[in-house]
Amino acid sequence: MRGFLASSIGVTCAAALALPLTPPAVAATARPVPTSEAATAARPAPHAGTPDTTTTSRRAAEPYAPGSTQSLPLEPLGRNRATPSASTAPTAPSAPEQGVTRRAVHPFSLVGVVWDDPAAELHGRVQVRTRAVGTGAWSDWQDVEAHNGDHAADPDTPERAAGRIRGATAPLWVGDSDGVELRVRSAPESAEADPAHPGTGTRDLTAAHPLPSGLRLELVDPGDDAPPPADPADDPRTTDAVDEAASGDDTFAAGAASGVAAGASAADEASAAGEAAATTEASAVNADLAPLGATEIPALDRAETEREFLALDVGKLTEQQRARPYVGPRPSIVTRRGWGANEGLRERGFRYTKKVKAAFVHHTASGNNYRCSQSPSLIRSIYRYHVRSMGWRDIGYNFVIDKCGKIYEGRAGGVARPVLGAHTLGFNSNSMGIAVLGSYGAKKPSSAAVKAIARLTAWKLGLYGMNPRGKTYLKSAGSNLHRKGKKVRLNVISGHRDGFRTSCPGRKLYGKLGSARSKAARYQGR
Repeated sequence: MRGFLASSIGVTCAAALALPLTPPAVAATARPVPTSEAATAARPAPHAGTPDTTTTSRRAAEPYAPGSTQSLPLEPLGRNRATPSASTAPTAPSAPEQGVTRRAVHPFSLVGVVWDDPAAELHGRVQVRTRAVGTGAWSDWQDVEAHNGDHAADPDTPERAAGRIRGATAPLWVGDSDGVELRVRSAPESAEADPAHPGTGTRDLTAAHPLPSGLRLELVDPGDDAPPPADPADDPRTTDAVDEAASGDDTFAAGAASGVAAGASAADEASAAGEAAATTEASAVNADLAPLGATEIPALDRAETEREFLALDVGKLTEQQRARPYVGPRPSIVTRRGWGANEGLRERGFRYTKKVKAAFVHHTASGNNYRCSQSPSLIRSIYRYHVRSMGWRDIGYNFVIDKCGKIYEGRAGGVARPVLGAHTLGFNSNSMGIAVLGSYGAKKPSSAAVKAIARLTAWKLGLYGMNPRGKTYLKSAGSNLHRKGKKVRLNVISGHRDGFRTSCPGRKLYGKLGSARSKAARYQGR
């Protein structure tokens, strides 16, 4: 069961702010529908049991269940609110303040806001408050950080061009909640300090920035902690049924597999069988490091790591690398099965780049109010937010680290392999992305998290012959900091802000990267 996070502050539910007795039905999420055959094939697989029927502009609502997403359209607030009518556009970008009024909803633990155009920027302030399950207490207003495109697949890649990507804020972890209120206020196009009230804010000089169109509040429930079956034989369906689903036939006869409830649809059977096959596939790419279905890849000492390194097929080794492999001891890594990834969410198959020349360090900007025991739930929520809400093929980061220093496998494809991520717009090729769970603009990262960055980079960069204290060149695919085609000299361990103009990974974490570089080099024996 998911851990309960009691982080509510202050405000109780008064009669004047009475909530509906039952949560509203989940709203349909408006998303662009791919028009080409290739784009249609590229859509992420639906969640098991969830229909994926489409029209020209809308996808069917996702029914509520543990491990699902509620999507609510934003409406004008305050003076901008119009009298509801069939012709009213509730998300008109001309309204400078939009939101979701206080209401009861199905349980969720993570929130975020998405919009239609991934190239559109949200200039303004996003704030949310939530009601804790059990206590009924409401939190104070919390800020949600706007990403504005800094985490994304590179331009001209199939993932970026699939026609389903959306703009989005960072996700915010709020713990077990069943009520929500949201407000999004656009920022003025220019502002200056208010002389009448020094230090209290600004006054508007011009019109406010328009808000992006199609704003929606996404409420994500991470589901239960039990890992899914890693082998099709572990699934309550026959191997033949799994093989048939994996080969692309999703219409085999109901009842052909054992253990299927009478009356279950063939589509449901195929979806579950396909998920089991995808789970096996995601585990098999780590077979050189751990047994099939393992929930954790164990740590190795230096001698064991060097022997493994010489046996791994990660690229051609130079004579110098064979003579003295500068590779750090392999740290323990929780696998996707270990944190409970639903492999039916992501696109099937894997995509790779040529090598790993650099590591970009990020923070998830999801807040620090989580317990380390909740890290799997938080990662599952971010995974679902990246795939179902933002339209990515998988979670964007290659690795995730929690504040207790535990390392988790991110994007599927094999932890030792050069998996192409969607973490640093313009520099996803020949790099890897490491995200530390939390927000580190004002808060220092834990020493355990910094040590984990060093241990992970010493091992993974060492596999590709890279010195953590060194420099390297990466060719930009285009970002707001480096033009497309430019060869950029970067630290082998860089912060997200080195490749894209952003506050990520937060000032405090960015300031610890020098220490991480030195530690990683020592782990490599340099």
